[in-house]
Amino acid sequence: MVLSWQIVRFQLKETFAIAYGKYTHREALIVSLGKAGSKGYGECTSIDYYHISLADFEVILSKIKSQVESQHIFHPADFYAFLLQLNLPSFLRSALDCAYWDLFGKLEKKSFVELNSLNCENLPDSSITISIDTVENQIKKITQSTWSTFKVKCNHFNEKDINKLVQLDKSIALDSNGSFTKENCHWLENYEAVSKFTYLEQPMKPDSENYNVLHINKFANWMADEDCQDSSVLKDLQQHYRSVNIKLVKCGGLTPALEMIAVAKELNYKIMIGCMTESTIGISAGAVLAPFCNYADLDGANLIANDIANGSEIINGKIHLSQNHGLGIKLI
Repeated sequence: MVLSWQIVRFQLKETFAIAYGKYTHREALIVSLGKAGSKGYGECTSIDYYHISLADFEVILSKIKSQVESQHIFHPADFYAFLLQLNLPSFLRSALDCAYWDLFGKLEKKSFVELNSLNCENLPDSSITISIDTVENQIKKITQSTWSTFKVKCNHFNEKDINKLVQLDKSIALDSNGSFTKENCHWLENYEAVSKFTYLEQPMKPDSENYNVLHINKFANWMADEDCQDSSVLKDLQQHYRSVNIKLVKCGGLTPALEMIAVAKELNYKIMIGCMTESTIGISAGAVLAPFCNYADLDGANLIANDIANGSEIINGKIHLSQNHGLGIKLI
């Protein structure tokens, strides 16, 4: 194989405001694995609140380049076992794992769906993110949107805003990115109208001291994001979160995500496949897991103005999986 990479700067269509800050652009590391005229692609995004440094990743890639390139082509599970030996950060491991799945499928002339015998008849709709703003502006964006499913960002608790959102005849989820308090969560999970929200994602900062106050038998469908990095914590979260947000960069790629999904289903979780602000490269990787999921949040490529790839598409929330080999990714 031949390993190469580049850092790309993505301009956002509009300022993206969440509890962690405001963003006008994102930088992403695009990884390529090539063999016999085919190339597979993977992606990871620079996220400040995850302390991700793409410059550090470039240094790591330079050090492991010869080791990666010396690997023979075998099943992605075996390649992932090799990646684990390198002790890579999960974001970088994910980019390499996804690039390998894309390459492997292209060499085998089969899509990820075919390789894993997936049924794609009933895919969930993806949400579109409504960033932090006044609730009036958020409601205006929702009512004017052609999408049907929404994730509303907030950075504080406001009972009046909650009630205004609940009254909308729309599929709405709340994502506070850890900005709620224990008292806020107690009010929410005991307020019957909250059951109208599809889910309430990562209400407090990630910590067992916080999530221990959440209950799965109340009105709120609590969803773990930062509290759920990999399958090892799923059992501990079981009495507190009904749902989990699986992001490839958090757990380390498609290979561990498949394992994580299997464990989550055994424990009766509802599952969402999520994303960062990513190009079609990252979204195409996440989208192939939609057949396993109850929810999808795959709007990343819809938020950027200068996408660099073709592949699976999210059109007004509908997931259109690429029929091409591998993950179906082609650079523009």
